Amino acid sequence: MERGETKQSVALGFLAGYVDTLGFIGLFGLFTAHVTGNFVLIGRAMVHPSQDILLKLLVFPVFVLFVALARLLILHWERAGSRQLRNSFLLQALLMAGSVACAWAGAPIEAPNAPLTLLTGMLCAGAMAVQNAYGKLLLGKVAATTVMTGNVTQLVIDLVDTLRGDADAHGRLKKLAWPVLAFAAGCISGALAFMQAGFNGLILPCVLLLWLAGAASD
Repeated sequence: MERGETKQSVALGFLAGYVDTLGFIGLFGLFTAHVTGNFVLIGRAMVHPSQDILLKLLVFPVFVLFVALARLLILHWERAGSRQLRNSFLLQALLMAGSVACAWAGAPIEAPNAPLTLLTGMLCAGAMAVQNAYGKLLLGKVAATTVMTGNVTQLVIDLVDTLRGDADAHGRLKKLAWPVLAFAAGCISGALAFMQAGFNGLILPCVLLLWLAGAASD
């Protein structure tokens, strides 16, 4: 992995862990970066009903919608000769900024079914759906930055193979270690940010995405 790709992978891994944790704390247990956790929580609600189930039910179609939208926009930008990755970062930043604005307008976020609470969660999930989409479409050679299960599994496999003397596994190990560590750091930082600043903590991902857009080469 080139140095620029490493910085990008670390930044996106940190961002995903940060937003997912901050959102989980502030939005009544909502996972915004991936949908698997929400499926589990929906299943739990079938046994122990809760008021926050509507938000989790709405997020799945929103996630699907924004993945589809990101796909169509990336195809459009490709045909138009536009900078696909830069534009994807800017789209994600715009959705994240919208989530911050809704959180401000709906403050204090105390009712899981309040319209602005729902909109805050949906825009935040939409932003992370965009990251999932461009990660697959434009960053195929870079380790996944939003869901760490596959990365951790491969990391352990490569660690074992590295100890057995496999040079290729050692190269993959270095590639995967950084986004996993960055995701973990993002989770801790997101929790601390919410404790100190509430939803204002989502301003940091907006700034980070603008920095990534400015540094993007394509």
